[in-house]
Amino acid sequence: MDRPIRVLVAKPGLDGHDRGAKVIARALRDAGMEVIYTGLRQTPEQIVNAAIQEDVDCIALSILSGAHNTLLPKVASLIKAENAEDILIVGGGVIPDEDIPGLKASGISEVFTPGTPTQVTIDYIRANIKRA
Repeated sequence: MDRPIRVLVAKPGLDGHDRGAKVIARALRDAGMEVIYTGLRQTPEQIVNAAIQEDVDCIALSILSGAHNTLLPKVASLIKAENAEDILIVGGGVIPDEDIPGLKASGISEVFTPGTPTQVTIDYIRANIKRA
């Protein structure tokens, strides 16, 4: 079965800005991926539930609020609790370099900071999704 890669683009927490998430969503869509955008102010539980219901290959979390060290690991731990570790989780946004190793250790596969070309994100998702 050769269906498009399905990506859930989500904004966890009390983050009121979604321009970056919309830019990524459009770039992924233009690259032939199917994109589900959950909108602003999603809880980790809402994001994980949507990802499982939509049978996505990847969750792309966009965060600018500074709560990345809490919210991103929470999404990763909920995915683990649901035995859905075949879903690739990537993060992006204003995230200090020194926080990235901890996020990766928590289950976030890759972190993209401002200025990363959208093609880099597209290529990473294509190369790292875990579906058969």
